[in-house]
Amino acid sequence: MKKHEFLPDLPPPANTVGVIGWMRRNLFSGPFNSIITILLGYLALIAIWNIFDWAFLNADWVGTTRDDCSRAGACWVFINVRWEQFMYGFYPHEELWRPRLFYITLAIFTVLLAYEKTPKRLWVWLFFVNIYPFLMIGLLYGGVFGLEVVDTHKWGGLLVTLIIALVGIIVSLPIGIVLALGRRSEMPIIRSMCTVYIEIWRGVPLITVLFMASVMLPLFLSEGSETDKLVRALIGVVMFSAAYMAEVVRGGLQAIPKGQYEAADALGLTYSKKMALIVLPQALKITIPSIVNTFIGLFKDTSLVLIIGMFDVLGIGQAANTDPEWLGFATESYIFVALVFWVFCFGMSRYSIWLENKLHTGHKR
Repeated sequence: MKKHEFLPDLPPPANTVGVIGWMRRNLFSGPFNSIITILLGYLALIAIWNIFDWAFLNADWVGTTRDDCSRAGACWVFINVRWEQFMYGFYPHEELWRPRLFYITLAIFTVLLAYEKTPKRLWVWLFFVNIYPFLMIGLLYGGVFGLEVVDTHKWGGLLVTLIIALVGIIVSLPIGIVLALGRRSEMPIIRSMCTVYIEIWRGVPLITVLFMASVMLPLFLSEGSETDKLVRALIGVVMFSAAYMAEVVRGGLQAIPKGQYEAADALGLTYSKKMALIVLPQALKITIPSIVNTFIGLFKDTSLVLIIGMFDVLGIGQAANTDPEWLGFATESYIFVALVFWVFCFGMSRYSIWLENKLHTGHKR
């Protein structure tokens, strides 16, 4: 073979790449690692099989009382009997079509907004943010269009969880953006006011905010001006979440290169146009993981409303566990509640990953 001739590039051996290669490098790289891997794999299989056997094979699914549960496996009869409470709380049975309509429309809007090729997607989003909440408030609470009034103390379960989470997420984001811009403002008074607000609200736990909003705030109001407990909880959650959202957005603003600001100034753009067209879109794109992480934390923190006497999906589960007719089935209740939270949090996480990859422009490489 001549010196200037080269052998063609050959693919690496099949046992060094892909899943097999990863397992050889990380799980079976030596005798000791191989033994540990086999032992842990065996224990994991035993655990998975026992869980599957308890949750599915020997589980009881049909019935109306605890006598229909064999005790050999999980008693999902308990969840079936309490299903309406888990979903709607103590909402009147004859009016359940209203929260069901809320769930259906919310699912439709979620699909429409998540689907990239939805016609008039911007208008759908504007309707969802500005008009849809008021329509749902009128639907669920009543008092309009001949609907019977259903007081919020009868609301509960997943209904309360979704309402608090949605209001907190939708309202806290724009407030947080304004606070972040205010904290980076060149005007000392505005900057100081935003900084004080953010630091105060970030310095207290959410459970204290809810307690103050529900118990202490009415003491400072005049007689007859007391607001609804759910409204006070929503205000507390929004103000608390906005402070954390402001810091997330501020981190994104600080990550934008100084040249972006200078380029906008060189073009003669006003402050509002500079922020709306150049700076904020880049900052929000950078902070998508942090923003969604804050949303997920807020969704899980909705369970704290139990401290003020409101029963979200976790509160309904805990209340059901104290029923004398169903004592001993707390495991099924907590597993169901955990599954509900996991489905929503995992969905938000996966959507954020998809959105981040879609908006990725390659500047990180």
